[in-house]
Amino acid sequence: MENRFKSLKEFYPFYLSEHQNKTSRILHFIGTTFFFVLIILAFVLSKYWILFFVPIVGYGFAWIGHFFYEKNKPATFQYPFYSLASDFILYFDLILGKQKFESTQKQK
Repeated sequence: MENRFKSLKEFYPFYLSEHQNKTSRILHFIGTTFFFVLIILAFVLSKYWILFFVPIVGYGFAWIGHFFYEKNKPATFQYPFYSLASDFILYFDLILGKQKFESTQKQK
């Protein structure tokens, strides 16, 4: 497998280009929110079995966004670490207003 991205900084613009649809971004945001909520709940309640659901919920919402709204293949399959880090960057950029749910990039 060819790794055409040498850094997260280089990967992130590609990630954003694959996340242009508003509904997809909302679904990613919901999935990432549940990701954090489930981790916090698991540790606060000492119910570590909850951690089983973290990837299911986190990726489930995101993949629905890709398959039904973006109509593309999630970058997770080819760039798992860059993709996960970029999910978190986009999540906090949305919270801080650095990104919008409505992408400013031209839709495909």
